[in-house]
Amino acid sequence: MKRPLAGALSALLLAGAAVLGTGATPTAAATPADSAAASSASVAGAPKAAAARAVDFAGTVALSNCSGSVVRTPGSADTDPALVLSNGHCLSSGFPSAGEVIVDQPSSRSFTLLKRSGASAGTLRATKVAYATMTDTDISLYELRSTYAQIEQRYGIKALQLSDSHPVQGTSINVVSGYWKKIYSCNIDGFAYRLKEGEWTWKDSVRYTSACHTIGGTSGSPVVDTASGKVVAVNNTGNESGGQCTLNNPCEVDENGTVTVHQGINYAQQTYGITRCVTTGNKIDLGLPGCELPKP
Repeated sequence: MKRPLAGALSALLLAGAAVLGTGATPTAAATPADSAAASSASVAGAPKAAAARAVDFAGTVALSNCSGSVVRTPGSADTDPALVLSNGHCLSSGFPSAGEVIVDQPSSRSFTLLKRSGASAGTLRATKVAYATMTDTDISLYELRSTYAQIEQRYGIKALQLSDSHPVQGTSINVVSGYWKKIYSCNIDGFAYRLKEGEWTWKDSVRYTSACHTIGGTSGSPVVDTASGKVVAVNNTGNESGGQCTLNNPCEVDENGTVTVHQGINYAQQTYGITRCVTTGNKIDLGLPGCELPKP
């Protein structure tokens, strides 16, 4: 997993740095020499002008140790409490164990909301962790005190839209890190039937082309389809040193059990499944028809 930067996750998932901790809290990920300072926005892997036209930082957030975004489903109402999407391994309480699912856990975690330029627009605060897991996927969804309408009225910023369909191989994407205020540009190279890292296994993971060389702190970044502007995945890990299925070195396992390692390649977890598990009032309902998120 890409390691969360400022916490106890030293080896977590930030895209590009696979950092799945063994139950420890997220630690600060090492800062690569080519990382952009958190105070200056930049684009990696594509000409700056083109990337700037495709996507910006509005609606993304910075956590204490990771990245994230304010998101809504096609059915979300403006008056609903807003949701923040990040990784399960970015929880301040530490990595959920394999098989663990967290629902409706009180939280007062704060998030720095970003403007289009990457500058801070203000602070948002959660009321609870509505859902989080590192089983089958690697996601956390925080419910905020503010509604979408209140956020837009106060800051002039709209939430990012979650796509409700499976992403497509070859799609042009941007990985937008609120923590680093850095945008990575590449394409979806394909999908891993199973992606294993330490004790965790994820299903149907998105594999990036090599241009998205994400690093620690980018964990939880929204992966945006540059054509539609919708979020299709959440950035979470990468194989750092060529290890096989170990912490920070996820491996791919196909339907026949064949293991493949792609050193230096990073991954994300698809998010369209979230839209099938959200009901009226932006509440998570794991009993909805078609909802396949793991249950407690």
